[in-house]
Amino acid sequence: MAKEYIVKQLAELAGISSRALRYYDAIGLLVPERKENGYRVYSNEQVNRLQEILFFRELGIPAGEIKAIVDAGGYDRLSALKQHRAALMAERERLDKLIGNAERAIAEMEGKLTMNDKEKFEGFKTKLIEENEKKYGKEARKKYGDKAVDASASKLRNMSPEDYKRLEELTEEIKTTLPRATAAGDSEGELGRRVAELHREWLLFFWTDYSKEKHLGLAQMYLADPRFKAHYDAMGEGCCEFLVRAIEAYCKKPD
Repeated sequence: MAKEYIVKQLAELAGISSRALRYYDAIGLLVPERKENGYRVYSNEQVNRLQEILFFRELGIPAGEIKAIVDAGGYDRLSALKQHRAALMAERERLDKLIGNAERAIAEMEGKLTMNDKEKFEGFKTKLIEENEKKYGKEARKKYGDKAVDASASKLRNMSPEDYKRLEELTEEIKTTLPRATAAGDSEGELGRRVAELHREWLLFFWTDYSKEKHLGLAQMYLADPRFKAHYDAMGEGCCEFLVRAIEAYCKKPD
């Protein structure tokens, strides 16, 4: 007879809370069988589905999106597991690099070796590349092609310590300037232009070539994609829309 689990048993087996299982049931992501005695039980089929759910969750995908993925027509569990494995191996490689960086930094502080400047930032650049791929890789590859996306990753990977420092400074400058410019409200004014110029300089660390047409196209995509909108609006209410308007004004002005 196939093994069956009640809510508490499966929660303990999987290392998650009973509350999480009840939530998955409520949204239709993982629905147990109902017995005549009223108990909810999970069979082997639901156990396998929970494994898939937890793989997706480890990749940072929300429960609602997981449901859309696994319920989609043509969903292939084997292919999904292979993709999970590839993602986990990439994460392991990233963590190994960060651990190696930490170990070399400790050894350097103990006088056992000397790290060059490039080595000090390898793990962090790898993390940035992988985060970009996970968040925006699918859309970027569809819009710009694999060659352009891979070239962008290569450019970032080979970035000098000075450039990496400037990229971090630019990121912080955008975070402080954009809210002030949004509050001022003039997307075509001095602050609006400054925000657009900062954004252009930031893009050049990722893009291998620049044009105002590409810059404008990216900006217009921001408002249509809730992830970008949430990212910029986290800096202040209305920041995403203001940034788009500032870039539009910047790109439409003659050089």
